[in-house]
Amino acid sequence: MNLYVTGLLLAVASAAWPVGPPRPAVLRGWEPPPGPYAAGHRGLDLAAPPGTPVRAPAAATVTFAGPVGGHGVVTLTLTGTGLPPLRTTYGPVEPVARAGTVVRAGDVVARVAPDGDHCPVSCLHWGLLRGETYLNPLGLLGGGPSRLLPVWGRAPE
Repeated sequence: MNLYVTGLLLAVASAAWPVGPPRPAVLRGWEPPPGPYAAGHRGLDLAAPPGTPVRAPAAATVTFAGPVGGHGVVTLTLTGTGLPPLRTTYGPVEPVARAGTVVRAGDVVARVAPDGDHCPVSCLHWGLLRGETYLNPLGLLGGGPSRLLPVWGRAPE
């Protein structure tokens, strides 16, 4: 990930999980495809029973709310994330907010729809894009993987 993308992700690093609390189990992680048309998993699948509220992870505008391929989808364009802006997507859902609605972090934008096609158990698929490039949605949450760094100038305890 380049510094431009990292900086903009950090700008929304106060983002929250779209479902929960508690923090949902990740049923399937982000598996970027090797090419634009190759197989991969372009998001995260989060465990969530039907009817679970889906919340905006940060300030945004709802830019799409409706069916795609027979399943409900909501797309949010995140405020202040550069050009092209970051977009986050959710499905399968029953949209609550309409396209054009401005939302704040934590506002309910949809509810998880009952759907047996995407996951073996009920889930929410959470995607993140900049333009046509898919990114790992966990980058919105800040942090990233933990790393232990040495403490120089101190004797081990």
